[in-house]
Amino acid sequence: MNNFSFFNRTNIQQELETTEFDMLIIGGGITGAGIALDAASRGMKVALVEKNDFASGTSSKSTKLIHGGLRYLKQFDFWLVKEVGTERAIVHKLAPHLVIPEKMILPLIEGGTYGSWLTSIGLKIYDVLASVEGDDKRKMLDKEEALEKEPLLPDSILNGAGFYAEYRTDDARLTIEILKTASQYDAQILNYVQADEFIYENKRVVGAKVTDVLTDKSFNIKAKYVVNAAGPWVDELRQINNSKIGKRLHLTKGVHLVVAHEKLPVKQSVYFDIPDGRMMFAIPRGKVTYFGTTDTNYQQDKDNVETSIVDALYLIEAVNNMFPDITLTLEDIQSSWAGLRPLIHEEGKSASELSRKDEIFVSDTKLISIAGGKLTGYRKMAERIVDIVAKKMTRRFEKEFEPIQTEDLILSGGPFLNYKSVKIYTNQVYKRIKSFGLTEKDASYLVHNYGKQTDIILDKFDELTEENSEKQLLKAEVWFTIQHEMTCTPTDFFMRRTGRLFFDKPSVDNYKQFVLDEFIKHFEWNSKTSSNHLQELEDKMALAIGFK
Repeated sequence: MNNFSFFNRTNIQQELETTEFDMLIIGGGITGAGIALDAASRGMKVALVEKNDFASGTSSKSTKLIHGGLRYLKQFDFWLVKEVGTERAIVHKLAPHLVIPEKMILPLIEGGTYGSWLTSIGLKIYDVLASVEGDDKRKMLDKEEALEKEPLLPDSILNGAGFYAEYRTDDARLTIEILKTASQYDAQILNYVQADEFIYENKRVVGAKVTDVLTDKSFNIKAKYVVNAAGPWVDELRQINNSKIGKRLHLTKGVHLVVAHEKLPVKQSVYFDIPDGRMMFAIPRGKVTYFGTTDTNYQQDKDNVETSIVDALYLIEAVNNMFPDITLTLEDIQSSWAGLRPLIHEEGKSASELSRKDEIFVSDTKLISIAGGKLTGYRKMAERIVDIVAKKMTRRFEKEFEPIQTEDLILSGGPFLNYKSVKIYTNQVYKRIKSFGLTEKDASYLVHNYGKQTDIILDKFDELTEENSEKQLLKAEVWFTIQHEMTCTPTDFFMRRTGRLFFDKPSVDNYKQFVLDEFIKHFEWNSKTSSNHLQELEDKMALAIGFK
């Protein structure tokens, strides 16, 4: 049985109950996932629990870019630009099917944030600091060249553009693949397991009492060190530990909206000025374009973060202001997501002015908490935490661990030599599926989601029979995510394993009952459980357009 299968949960739970771990990580977002992989690959015994699904918080609600932090040049934060730029190149190398080159145009607008000279110098510095090479290096475009690249730009106030490279990803899938890779190094990982309280010995945290929310079973996990990587919930765990003193979290909300591509038909991604002095992205993705983000203070329910009508109108106005031929309305919005940034509070600073750097807190009882940081910098955040724990382990227990390994650890779904090899493999997948009436877009979707694990899905596809190929493929995909990715509900599948609820909502409308029926077959749910899971999915679908 695959170690990361839903059907292996009982075995994993037994390991969690009976093993004393070197490290227990609370939080299954990108930060916790990165720590788990780093620690396990160095030889530590690692446990990780997440109270909801993996990546269900901040790590599925980003702009979905592994980017080099151009905006930080404006704040003269050269160190951060250099670190995240270097990390971007590493993550692309580790998972080129998931971290995909994305050309970005930066319009130079009269009275805008960036003038031609500043943009040219800034992008040049960006190239150097972020270790940009080859075709990814910046180009400066005059007005005519800029309009040729993106005809939607405002002719009357356009002076030219910068043209440079970023990398697009699926943040939730990146998190899942990191966790799966950590599992291959014997990390014991479970979703839907909530940390209720800490266990203490001699005034030190030595574990946690947890509850499996799927079975309502409570049990203890013992560990030499406990790491609090709970994102927006970091301060709640610090409160339980009676260590919420000194610095605290400052949560800000980021909202993105999704429209049909024909409603905002940008030819490539655009990073543009908006009237209040902030910058915003518009990014084409298949049949849709998404755009954002907002950056506002947030003090409400962290488990149900909503897109408000104020958020939606702010973003729509910004897009309509930049692109004169576009007249978006609320009715055009197909979906949205709203996520929280767990930043460190700084007195007197607005949401947009707060630093994105991570910070580590160690309590008197030795609970280690980490907050702040960026998606792109997950690996370095993990390194800092694991270095701390490794030193403490050596000092207390005379245990030695390997140095960091993750710069060269190919993530689950690989290996690929480079992005060109991803394209070659995608073409091979298309040749395999085209006789069933499936398309190049289907092949691209599979490879960009699952990499070479597509072969496992297609082997299952070949075993199945269904009235049409789309349903047959969907059935194989559901099977794969249950057996190999610990998918527990249709909501997990549509939101965090496939992103369909955000980027292909019509397919959710069309296939939600079909997918639910597959879960019923796999899990033998009764009618009440089935109804509850269907309601959960429909609630999430409603939340995505609740402002309309």
